Amino acid sequence: MSYQVLARKWRPRTFAEMVGQEHVLKALINALDHNRLHHAFLFAGTRGVGKTSIARILAKSLNCEKGVSSKPCGQCDACVEIDTGRFVDLIEVDAASRTKVDDTRELLDNVQYAPTRGRYKVYLIDEVHMLSTHSFNALLKTLEEPPPHVKFLLATTDPQKLPATVLSRCLQFNLKRLPGNLIQGYLQHILGAEKINYEPAALALISSAADGSMRDALSLLDQAIAHGGGTLKEPEVRAMLGTIELSHLRTLLDAVVKKDGKALLAVVAELDGQAPDYELVLADLAAFLQRLALVQAVPEAGADYSDATDLRTLAQQLSAEDVQLYYQIALLGKRDLLLTPSPRGGFEMTLLRMLAFAPQAPSGDKAAIPRATHAAEGPTGGTVKSTGTAAVEAVVAAGQSAQAWQEPDWMGLVECLELKGAAQQLALNCAYRYREGSVLHLELDAAHQHMATEQLVTRMQESLSRHYGEALRVRIQPVSGNLETPAKLDKRRQEEHLKAAQAAIVADPNVRNLCEAFGTQVNPALVKPAD
Repeated sequence: MSYQVLARKWRPRTFAEMVGQEHVLKALINALDHNRLHHAFLFAGTRGVGKTSIARILAKSLNCEKGVSSKPCGQCDACVEIDTGRFVDLIEVDAASRTKVDDTRELLDNVQYAPTRGRYKVYLIDEVHMLSTHSFNALLKTLEEPPPHVKFLLATTDPQKLPATVLSRCLQFNLKRLPGNLIQGYLQHILGAEKINYEPAALALISSAADGSMRDALSLLDQAIAHGGGTLKEPEVRAMLGTIELSHLRTLLDAVVKKDGKALLAVVAELDGQAPDYELVLADLAAFLQRLALVQAVPEAGADYSDATDLRTLAQQLSAEDVQLYYQIALLGKRDLLLTPSPRGGFEMTLLRMLAFAPQAPSGDKAAIPRATHAAEGPTGGTVKSTGTAAVEAVVAAGQSAQAWQEPDWMGLVECLELKGAAQQLALNCAYRYREGSVLHLELDAAHQHMATEQLVTRMQESLSRHYGEALRVRIQPVSGNLETPAKLDKRRQEEHLKAAQAAIVADPNVRNLCEAFGTQVNPALVKPAD
C-alpha cells in the first residue's frame, strides 16, 4: 500500500478527535443532539485550522445510518464513504476553480432532487469567497430557502469578501489559529503512535513554524521525518527550516552589549556559511528579544523557556529601554530587508544600527545603581516631593564625575541628563525656579501633573545627582497658567520652522511657475520642515 501523508492519515473523523476549536464544536454538538439544525453553515478561518474537517464530520453526523447525532458511528456505509470521499450525496466544490455563474447554476440544478443514498444532500463549497458576483446572486435564493433535504456547508479563508446578503443567511463560525503548545502536544501524540524518535526542541521548532496551522505542522513534520531519516533532531530541523542556533543569537547580543563590531561581523560571517534565510534570522532575533523583555518584566515567566539561562543573564546586562530599542530595530530591519542590495548586507546593517543607536552607558557600573525605595508623595494638585535619599546617595558614592553647581539653563540641563522616555517628558514639562539646600524647586504645568509619579521623580533625582556629583532632591509644584517649559519652547521652535518652510516653498520661483502652469496652489498641510 502506498504511503499516506500524515495530514490525511491523521485527519480527524469525529468531533472528539478535533484539536482545539472548542467554541465551534460545542455549538455544533448541541445543535445536532437537540435537533436544532440550520440549513447553511459558514466556517471561516486561516489555512489548516480544521474548516473542511469539521464540515465533513458534520456531513457524516447528518447522514449516519444510525441517526442524526454528534457521534456518528464511523462504521456504516455512509460514514465510510464520506471518510473515503465516495459518498454521492456529499458534493464537494472548490469555488476557486468554479467561479463562473454557469458552474453555479449547473450545481444548483440538482438541489430540488432528493438525496440518492443519505438523509441529506450536503453541498460543501470550499473557498466560497472566490465565487463571482453573478455566482453569489445565483446562489442567494437557494441559500435562503433550500429544500428540507439540503444543507450548505461553506468554508472560506477570507469572509470579508463575502456579500452581506450571503453572511446574513448563514450561521457563521470563526475558527481560531491553534496555539503552539496545542500543536506540539498533538505532534507528540502522532509520533508516539507512529513509533518515531524525536527531540522535544525539534517539535517546538515545527510548532512555531506552523504559525497556528495544524495542516502546515503535519506537512512540516512529514518533511522533517524524511529529512532526518526517520528521526527528529533539533539541528536537522533547524537546517530544514532555515533557523539558527539560539547560541548564535546570544553571541550576537553579547557583541552588541560589548559594542564589539569585529565580533559581531565574525558571527555574521559564520552564519553566512550556513546560507540562512536572513528574514527568519531577524524574526528569531526579535522573538528572542521579546522573551528577554518578558523575563525582565516578570522573571518567573521565563521558567519554561529552553534558553532561560541566557535570558536571565542578558536581562541583567541590558536595560528594559535597550531591549525595546533593539526589538524595534530588528522589526524594522526585517521589514526593509527586501529593499537592501543583499540579504546579508541588510542583516549586517540592522546589527550595526543596534550598535550605532545604543544609548551611551554612564561611567561606572550601571547595574550597581539601586532604585530608590521612597520617592514622590503628596496629594493631587499639591506639592510633589521626594523623601527617599538612598538612591541619590548611592549614585554619588558610585564615583560619577561632578559638575560645579551653577544656576542652570533648564532646557540645556535636561538635554545633558541621562533621562529617557516618560522621565525625560516630565523634565521637559517642568520649569526650574530655585535651589534650597539640596532641594531643587521645580514647577510643573498642571495639565501634566499626572506624570509626576514616584518612579519618574526618583529617576530625575538620580540623574541630577549623577550629573552634579552630590545628593540632590526634587520638589515639584503643579501650577496653572502660562508656564515657560522646554516642551513649550521646543513646540514654538517647531512651529517657527514650519512657517519658515511653508514661506520658502511658496516663495520658490519654480513652485510659483508650476502653480501658474497647472492652476494649482500649495497645500500648507503637506509642507514639512527639513530636519
